[in-house]
Amino acid sequence: ADIGFTSSTVPRMIVGISIQSRVISYGACLTQMSLFVLFACMDNILLTVMAYDRFVAICHPLHYAVIMNPRRCKLLLLLSVFASLVDSQVHNLTTLQFTCFKEVQVASFFCDPPQILDLSCSGSLIKNIVTYVVGIFLGFFPLSGIIFSYYKIVSALLKIPLSGGRYKAFSTCGSHLSVVCLFYGTGIGTYLGSVASHSPRKGMVASLMYTVVT
Repeated sequence: ADIGFTSSTVPRMIVGISIQSRVISYGACLTQMSLFVLFACMDNILLTVMAYDRFVAICHPLHYAVIMNPRRCKLLLLLSVFASLVDSQVHNLTTLQFTCFKEVQVASFFCDPPQILDLSCSGSLIKNIVTYVVGIFLGFFPLSGIIFSYYKIVSALLKIPLSGGRYKAFSTCGSHLSVVCLFYGTGIGTYLGSVASHSPRKGMVASLMYTVVT
């Protein structure tokens, strides 16, 4: 998922820099947006699944092998793929409904879905519905699950008498927590930021953070 997520934007950006061309065709833009949304959503859900995995490992260690059995892992993986495909197609179908655009310049280094939706000269209702509904279901709910998992993890760690034991248990969550903060902090800020206060430059920096750095 990470390889696909980065590969949907970075190679095209490097080619554009090397040949000094910022042009991308409409079809290529839609393809890039579809792949970007697909892998971004998959990353999003898998980060939530990983938080659940850490919660089970730390809070219910004796039941870990039973709860996180291969069948459940496969089910969670299939769920993430299915939800990602649905999200990708929703963005694609919404964009295909637009018959005219205010301009042809995207204020980002790739075909970022919010930027593409903002280019439409149609009414803002459908754009806002897609942006906020997708943001709630694939942003707010997964993030709430991660926060709840870490709340339970911290509560369990506080019951461990030795500080060394707490550190050892929580150290397994360090890299995951770092990526979660970076991915969700910049991603949700880009998607749910107010249009009135949105700065294209800040948007590009935020997009670079969650598409490349993570």
